[in-house]
Amino acid sequence: MIEHLLTDAQKKIVEDARAFVRDTPRQLILDMDAETVRFPKDWLREAARRNLLGVRHPKQWGGRGMDWVTASAVCEEIGSLSYELACVFGVGADLVCDAILRHGTDAQRERYVKPLLAGEIFAAECLTEPRGGSDFFGATTTAKDCGDHFLLNGQKRFIVGAEGADYFLVYARTNPDPKAPPQQSITCFIVDRGPGVETKYLYGLMGCRGGGTGRLVFRDVKVPRENVVGEVHGAYPVFNTMMIPERLGTAAMTVGAARPALDVATQYSSRRKAFGQVINRFQGVSFQVAEAATLLDASRAMVYATSRAADEVADMDRVRRLISETKKFVTESCQKVVHNAMQVAGGIGYTNVLPLERIYRDIRLASIWTGTNEVMAMIVAHEWYREHGKHKAAKLARDYARDAAEADAADEIIYE
Repeated sequence: MIEHLLTDAQKKIVEDARAFVRDTPRQLILDMDAETVRFPKDWLREAARRNLLGVRHPKQWGGRGMDWVTASAVCEEIGSLSYELACVFGVGADLVCDAILRHGTDAQRERYVKPLLAGEIFAAECLTEPRGGSDFFGATTTAKDCGDHFLLNGQKRFIVGAEGADYFLVYARTNPDPKAPPQQSITCFIVDRGPGVETKYLYGLMGCRGGGTGRLVFRDVKVPRENVVGEVHGAYPVFNTMMIPERLGTAAMTVGAARPALDVATQYSSRRKAFGQVINRFQGVSFQVAEAATLLDASRAMVYATSRAADEVADMDRVRRLISETKKFVTESCQKVVHNAMQVAGGIGYTNVLPLERIYRDIRLASIWTGTNEVMAMIVAHEWYREHGKHKAAKLARDYARDAAEADAADEIIYE
């Protein structure tokens, strides 16, 4: 994060996160990548002991009562350890807890948020299904209303933390009317691990290993009515809430994940010699490092600006656009940072002698999960055109098209 823009209180929490990063054993990262560790419970417990989980949540529920700027700065620091550690760090504490805190009941907060932020239990968000992830309204998992409970059936896949979670935030179709509006068809539930809940750890992931990613199968799972988050058929507002920590958190942790790659490339190119001199004296090398440093700084600045918007801007349509822009720009820029770092290192960067190959595998997920970057572009385009139209209709901006010598040449500007 851009430290000169942080307050003293924010800097203190960032330093707490850095101390945690320094104290995390190297072997944990290696064991997760080798999948000899399938879910880092002890590491999450230590994060909780240091009061680093959910720093923007209210103190009464176990957070630190901070803001998005602070949370993004912490995400960046955790991301520098490994992309998957950042994933498991955020999924339960930021995504799941955010939904319950904003849309749940005090009883739900007491039972599910407090103990999670204390490191006593763990959670996972269940959105993606075998038939799709970005298509939220295409969910085929169903929950039949049986009065005092719902009967849940279906599957979710690519669920980070499926292996280690004690409970799950599950979206399921509850409105059997095929003509019902999509926004009034799905309900969000808290589902405890128990009878009828099966975890299948079956993916050979390219990267981001060791976070318990798996498939969940629900067979006639009884979910108490009091475990509905928000309203029945009213999961859409919950989903919209979740997209902020999902996508802004992804951007912040991706900045952190790319940082070590640039650090390794800088250190390597400062010592490696070829043709009689250190290779960072060659423009073909130093310019790649310069581009990577520029992209990383630009990404960090964008995360900061969007975090401020999430904290302060009331226009949620604009925040939605900014977050989508940030997720797309930052993830693609940071993937380029890692690409450049590997080019600078050359052949040795393609081996496990350096961590670049692992970082490269891990960070490839960034532009796919929490909504593909193509979906982000679609959202940006939609919100940009809508905002532009509103400004033009309200005559809030100058008509720049008139600032041309032949602006009145109507025969030359053909629209139809």
